[in-house]
Amino acid sequence: MFKFSSQYKTMAKVLRLGKVEFAHEKWAKLSQMAEVVECTSKDRQQFFEDLKGKYSDITHITRTFASVSQTGRFDAELAGKLPSSVKCVAHCGAGYDQIDVDPFSERKIQISNITTPVEAPTADTAVFLVLAAMRNFQHGISLTLEGKWPNGEKCAGARLGHDPVGKTLGILGMGGIGRAIRDRLAPFGFKRSIYYNRSRLSPELEKSTEYVSFDELVQQSDVILVSVPLNANTRHLINDKVIKSMKDGVVIVNTARGPIINEAELVPHLKSGKVGAFGSDVFEHEPEIPSELLHLSNVVALPHMGTHTYEAIQEMEEFVVDNVMSCITSGKVNTIVPEQKSIF
Repeated sequence: MFKFSSQYKTMAKVLRLGKVEFAHEKWAKLSQMAEVVECTSKDRQQFFEDLKGKYSDITHITRTFASVSQTGRFDAELAGKLPSSVKCVAHCGAGYDQIDVDPFSERKIQISNITTPVEAPTADTAVFLVLAAMRNFQHGISLTLEGKWPNGEKCAGARLGHDPVGKTLGILGMGGIGRAIRDRLAPFGFKRSIYYNRSRLSPELEKSTEYVSFDELVQQSDVILVSVPLNANTRHLINDKVIKSMKDGVVIVNTARGPIINEAELVPHLKSGKVGAFGSDVFEHEPEIPSELLHLSNVVALPHMGTHTYEAIQEMEEFVVDNVMSCITSGKVNTIVPEQKSIF
């Protein structure tokens, strides 16, 4: 429980980037302990000017994914222009690839992201994509909408799909989201569940999932779930060379970030059947999706809907406020990004 005091009014000034949809009550509580300022800058250049003027004494910043249109990336240039009073940047999202962490670390500015609120809705989305891709549901929907069912063909001519039973499930990235996906898919009958992480999990978190190398996961999985953050090391992690080492007919599902998969190199493998199906909520240059990819019958595409629920958005927005409140009262955000855990 936070104890609000008038002392915070003179100490904290929170700059809010991006609109709040549902967490108005939580923001009202924050306004009791800090001055909340709405960012009205029209573009990056004006934002830089405002940082020397009306935002020159801000202490905390909250930002949304969409607010990049106001400020541009949170990169070294932007970090260098922030006033020395800034203590943290609270990002409203699990993925924080719009933020270059190192220059903020150099300035002792904490970066926080969203953890638990995104796990369940993203995992639910992954389950849908896995089943839809394995069973060719999208193909069946498309054929039905085209009026192909009345001609008498079984299932409107949709291709036969596959059941999870007896298959090997490979989870690339077993953070909170990856583990939530694993738990939701457990009842569907996969014979084996394997994962690759930067480091092996504790037995309590690992459960019955088997830790393997990246190469082993790629070579042994019937279904590969991409659940790693986007960074310099993971960009185009799934590429032509990697796909060639996968099983024939492998199903790939991505609920992480689009650029982790090289889409141009994926398409030929979808056409040849090397990749049996691809289900994705994210794309390399979203909202643009190459027509060649989008209209393949073995592709299930969603327009980044992983956390697109009333409940998830409200919980994420409230989580951001909690991070700021914690930073104001204790000097530390609740969920600092992994790159900074050894610094703060």
